[in-house]
Amino acid sequence: MAKKDIKGLFSSENHKWETPDLIFNDLNRVFNFTLDVCATNKNTKIPENYFSPADNGLEKDWQNNVCFMNPPYGRDVQDWVKKAYNESLKGTTVVALVPARTDTKWFQDCWKADYLYFIKGRVKFKDEDGNSTGSATFPSVLVIWNYKENFELNFEGKLIKL
Repeated sequence: MAKKDIKGLFSSENHKWETPDLIFNDLNRVFNFTLDVCATNKNTKIPENYFSPADNGLEKDWQNNVCFMNPPYGRDVQDWVKKAYNESLKGTTVVALVPARTDTKWFQDCWKADYLYFIKGRVKFKDEDGNSTGSATFPSVLVIWNYKENFELNFEGKLIKL
């Protein structure tokens, strides 16, 4: 991987990092997702139903879906978290993979979730072509809004029921 590509993972230069299959497949086993709310045609996990940047999922209605969200990790992450929380108030289940930046203002909507699952270690994302990258320089958390059932995941982490 080129130095420029690695730099993009650790900055706001590139927002198109694909969720590792190990994480998504285990989440999908539990939640049975019906919509990937912010993806590209190359990195979507739900090819039959996703919002691309051209669709602008921030302006779409997510109701009547079980949503997976791996948002862009730049400054826009705050808009995606707010949207996820607001959609959950309408009855939509949303599972988001976001940086565990508990000190940020946008993370306050994460504390309103039903569950937080702090992933052990650092996530090894894929680039837009499906190639593995180095580990992220930040910890990650799954934020789960509007889901009341108990569940277990097969990858290590710490589940907190709020």
